[in-house]
Amino acid sequence: MKFLRFYILYRLQIIIALVVLGVLAHLYLDPVTAWICYVLAAFSLVLYFLIGTMRLVQEAVQEGDVDRAMLYMNKIKFPRLLFKPVRSGYYILQSNLSMATNDLDKAEANIRKSLKIKSKIAGDMEGSNLMQLGFIELKKGNTKQARLHLMEAVKAGIPDKDSMAAAYLQLCNIEAQRMQYKLAKQYFKKAKDQKPKSEEILGQMRTMEKQINRMPG
Repeated sequence: MKFLRFYILYRLQIIIALVVLGVLAHLYLDPVTAWICYVLAAFSLVLYFLIGTMRLVQEAVQEGDVDRAMLYMNKIKFPRLLFKPVRSGYYILQSNLSMATNDLDKAEANIRKSLKIKSKIAGDMEGSNLMQLGFIELKKGNTKQARLHLMEAVKAGIPDKDSMAAAYLQLCNIEAQRMQYKLAKQYFKKAKDQKPKSEEILGQMRTMEKQINRMPG
């Protein structure tokens, strides 16, 4: 793992070193070694542009280290050249990190970039992107837009059950605020049907259930 992290972080320097070694091998009449160096350099260059440091970014995010994730993210200089599913993930993570620092405008701009990426491999990300956009609008206080995006998100489908439950809970809360109690109860039931496992979501559901029980209708 340490070797892989070193390789990802210093891939560009390794490419340069491989090219230099290839040239030296040619000078010393060792074409086999030279071509091995060239092929490895070309392969590494493709990975540098198509994948970048995204593996390290995801590891840092999973560990909850926002500063390290942003450091690795900043090492990706050409995000438009990333492989489409990786590029979509890049913009989603950029949006998440921007939300963590409360830069909502940047978070929205990045999630909209992810939405524009059309890829069969990343096709199931549309619902997750729309959900993220809905949460951003909620933070901005744009409840009407948030409601529309969250409705689009659950319609498009969100692969993660906990995230789907979170989207339904937000819709439930929005409808309760609009005094649309019947709709609020329907969304709450849909949230429960997802059978989420996240303690955070389960805690929100317990709180919401107390409100649901007091609603008329």
